[in-house]
Order: sequence, then C-alpha cells, then structure tokens
Amino acid sequence: MHEHGMCEGLVDLIRRQAGDREITGARVRVGTRHAVVGEAFDQAFAHAAAGTPAENAVLDLVVTPLTVTCRACGGRTESLDVLAVCPVCGGDDVDLTGGDELVLESISYREEPAHVPGHPG
Repeated sequence: MHEHGMCEGLVDLIRRQAGDREITGARVRVGTRHAVVGEAFDQAFAHAAAGTPAENAVLDLVVTPLTVTCRACGGRTESLDVLAVCPVCGGDDVDLTGGDELVLESISYREEPAHVPGHPG
C-alpha cells in the first residue's frame, strides 16, 4: 500500500520536529503523481500515527498539480490528472513535470492552557 509507506515517513518527520508536544494537526503538500486518495491517506496516517504524539492529529492534505507541456502545440497547463492530455489541442504527446513533492508545511500543537482548568479565564 503506497500511502502506508509515505505516512510512516511523514509521522517520523513530524515526531522529529514535535518532540514530546501533542500534535493536533499537520498540513501536508503532496504532488499529484503520488496519486493519493484522501480517505486512504487519512487511514494510513491514522495507522502510522497510532501511539505517537500525532495520534489525534487532523491531516490537511493539499494536492499540488503537475505541469503538462504539449509537444504538438506547445501549450503549457497544470493538471491534477496523471493521465493528462493537452487541454489545448487534446493531444497525448505531453511532458509531465513536477507533482512529485511530499512536503510537511506546518504542524499545529495543542495549546498549553493559560489558566487553571475548571476556572473561567
């Protein structure tokens, strides 16, 4: 399962950056070429994060497009479809570039309470 290996690496990266702090969320930019499916990715992340400070983190997945350059008409567009054809002329003689990144953009941590729990702040 492709997502599982990616998520294990992601959880390792998050743990290295977070230390012992409890993580509430993580924003991840992932390229179209990885062909991740949101639900499968979420499940794989939850499995990989079980028992870690990221266990209850909500994943914000941002899918980035790849660039389609058509050899026939020279058109250059962005696509979220790995099986891209040129949207300008419909040709399938295209170069696909980019869309292969996996970037941990940000981590959200549980706020330490500024007041005594149970008392109005």
